[in-house]
Amino acid sequence: MADGLTSGTAVPGGHALGGHAPGGHAPGGHAPEVLAPEVLAPEVLALTGLSWSVGGSAILSGVDLAVGEGEFVAVIGPNGAGKTSLFNLISGLTRATAGRIVLDGADITTEAPHKRARRGVGRTFQSSSVFPTMTVAEHVALAQQVAAKRRGRTLATDALEHVRLAEKSEVHACDLSHGDKRKLELAMLLASGAERLLLLDEPMAGVASGDVPELVDVIRALHQDEHRTILMVEHHMEVLLGLADRVAVLHHGALLAIDTPERVMADERVQEAYVGDSL
Repeated sequence: MADGLTSGTAVPGGHALGGHAPGGHAPGGHAPEVLAPEVLAPEVLALTGLSWSVGGSAILSGVDLAVGEGEFVAVIGPNGAGKTSLFNLISGLTRATAGRIVLDGADITTEAPHKRARRGVGRTFQSSSVFPTMTVAEHVALAQQVAAKRRGRTLATDALEHVRLAEKSEVHACDLSHGDKRKLELAMLLASGAERLLLLDEPMAGVASGDVPELVDVIRALHQDEHRTILMVEHHMEVLLGLADRVAVLHHGALLAIDTPERVMADERVQEAYVGDSL
């Protein structure tokens, strides 16, 4: 076992690490020792043996992952590791070929995406998707309406304040910076009632370097101040330091390691998997 991945270690967010879980194969062809978290907080999400194959090719294989109430887990891995595919399975865009997805104790493995959304699962995508001619306020109102939320402007205003866009409520989306468009997408999730689990797929992608710190602060506040449970795909480890409680590493569709950001960075197996890529 690599240094810094000692069984029974307490990690931020009220979790402890101990035992081993099945995974795929490490870069050298050996089965990796994956630390299976013992979730001390109530489980919001539990993945068991989650797999997805296409045409006989395994895209995800036997992923076991538990996420506790209010925890922030980042998902990293080289290109093609299966990160977005994992989010597609959790959000219901694709159907798992094996395994289970449990949200708040309910098996949602075969549920449609809209039913998962009603349970409080919200998701952003790698590419920003907003309506150029609509204002910021109109976007949030639409998200609230689609979700059949009845708190009116209060909910919409709260969502914009959480992401620091309240002063730009009448600005059209086409006039926003890419970083502000990302924040608008977060506001739409909040207004839609995504109260149980936020799935953020590379929210920093395409964002100007000068806008990244504020976007990170917004996401940090959602986690620390609003106690949101978050799963986030991110390539840049420097963004995750001080943000994520734990980092889950996917490699060739299998869970290679899961631990604190600092320990994951020091893990030789992770470094080997990232040869040619930036940690």
